[in-house]
Amino acid sequence: MATDDFEAVAAKAGGTVASFEVDKLSLGERLQRFLHNYPTAAPMFVLLLAILAFYVIVGEKFLAPFNLSLVLQQVTIIGIIGVAQTLVILTAGIDLSVGAIMVLCSVVMGRTAIEMGLPSGIAIMLGFIVGALCGAINGFLITRLRLPPFITTLGTWSIFFAINLWYSQSETIRSQDIAEQASLLQFMGISFELWGGARFTLGTITLLLLFIGMWFALNHTPWGRHVYATGDDPQAAQLAGIDTNKVLLSVYIVAGVICALAAWTLIGRVGSISPQAGQTANLDSITAVVIGGTSLFGGRGAIFGTLIGALVVGIFQNGLALAGVDVLWQQFAIGLLIILAVATDQWIRRV
Repeated sequence: MATDDFEAVAAKAGGTVASFEVDKLSLGERLQRFLHNYPTAAPMFVLLLAILAFYVIVGEKFLAPFNLSLVLQQVTIIGIIGVAQTLVILTAGIDLSVGAIMVLCSVVMGRTAIEMGLPSGIAIMLGFIVGALCGAINGFLITRLRLPPFITTLGTWSIFFAINLWYSQSETIRSQDIAEQASLLQFMGISFELWGGARFTLGTITLLLLFIGMWFALNHTPWGRHVYATGDDPQAAQLAGIDTNKVLLSVYIVAGVICALAAWTLIGRVGSISPQAGQTANLDSITAVVIGGTSLFGGRGAIFGTLIGALVVGIFQNGLALAGVDVLWQQFAIGLLIILAVATDQWIRRV
């Protein structure tokens, strides 16, 4: 029966037709939906607000090209590691071993080139193979043995770190030795000036290219759509024909390769190779991802949000340091940002 006929019959019978009105969304609900659809909006607002605030507090030297380029250099390593962490968190997992993988790969690159005398190119490739192998171990334990990602990567973090200390014999490879025998290892540290004193390194350029490439992979390839689907609802993804175990394994392998890239970049930035480096890389990467708007529950987030999150941390640390604030309160501010970011994520998820 058509709607008009139904209304006519109801009118003749003396009845009334129920009408439903769509409630108008409040300002808070509109903001909630907007942030759900655009997860990078909130961290971008925080970044712009922080830049404006520190410009008022510190002055023009904060916005000097050299200082801004310095911030970008300082977040290069965390940004690269953050890409690996973002992939894992998008699948509703977490990887506490990324820092240990990065340092192990750097030690492998250094010792095979310096101690064993292999060509630098081969040493770098061996480092990437080790990174992929470490990621594959994480992925195998999680997909085949059904172990929780948090516990699994916490255990492999200890294992990889122990292997790192054993293989390196807790010895640092000096910058002079690398420059003389394997200068290609320091390739990512090559810097150049663009304008107004701003200096950029090849590692920073690599960071930006990595974000662009991973953005394309996540948004314009079937693999990227499968990553989001696996993190959002693995059961529904399986019913749709997606091999979620295969997707998870590939994510951890790619994350390991990206950690190897971070290792090469770390050698270029520091110059030397230390088995004790990267102690806080795990937590720093998670901080960048969370502040960048990626949900810890998986399935929602944008890769460029991690870059914004890393820049937020860098801007806060740099601005507070220029303002003369003690390092203790810099850490306090970062911790507060993390709590606010997680609280915002919980609020947005209610949509």
